[in-house]
Amino acid sequence: MARKRNWIPDQHGAWAMLVVPFLAGTVLAPHPGWEHLLLLAAWLLGYAAVFHGQQWLRLHARGLRSARRHARPALVLGGACAAAALPLSVRHPWLLLAAAAAAPFLAVNTCYAWRGRERALANGLAAVVPACGMALVAARLGGLGPGRAWPAALACLLYFAGTVPYVKTMIRERGSRAYRRGSVAYHAAALALAALLSPWLALPFTAYLARAAALPGRALRPAVVGATELACAGALLAVLCLS
Repeated sequence: MARKRNWIPDQHGAWAMLVVPFLAGTVLAPHPGWEHLLLLAAWLLGYAAVFHGQQWLRLHARGLRSARRHARPALVLGGACAAAALPLSVRHPWLLLAAAAAAPFLAVNTCYAWRGRERALANGLAAVVPACGMALVAARLGGLGPGRAWPAALACLLYFAGTVPYVKTMIRERGSRAYRRGSVAYHAAALALAALLSPWLALPFTAYLARAAALPGRALRPAVVGATELACAGALLAVLCLS
């Protein structure tokens, strides 16, 4: 178990952000297939490799010997990601453009990791954008044009961007009134925008606004907060796939 924890990133909230937009784009696509499995493998392996690479950079910049334990996972997982991505890139060269579009956001996250400020609000928001963009990538891989995939990607962006300040109000910024007011204001605006995308999206986004207003200040354990967000992400995926 200890070895497994050394390889699998422990950022539990990130996994929903990685998987939900991908699944939304895949389900909405008219022709999902085996290439989506390969893309998902490359996507998750790439995330894990980047996580370890950034942790190595953060610790190495401080002269800590513990950085070494992240070197091997970064290299091995990075190699596995490349092996999965290579045949897809050969068959679909436009995937390289998608990767290039994500590069600036990756650079922001890497800069924050080097400075030891991964918990910064801007860093979390930067990570959300390419993750939600995977809805567009998965949809196009399955033959769905961007005109029909953009609403799903935007809905994911509205939700997952909101989780960044909301989770802070529940844990690290629990006593901050400014964070709480900002989170509620954001979720109110997100509800209005989501309803414009689809009336059905008003249902989960109303619940997101309610939890942003009602739950901060309550003594909820991080595990409960995480479970709640998994349920919220699942509700979004269900609405996107069924509406």
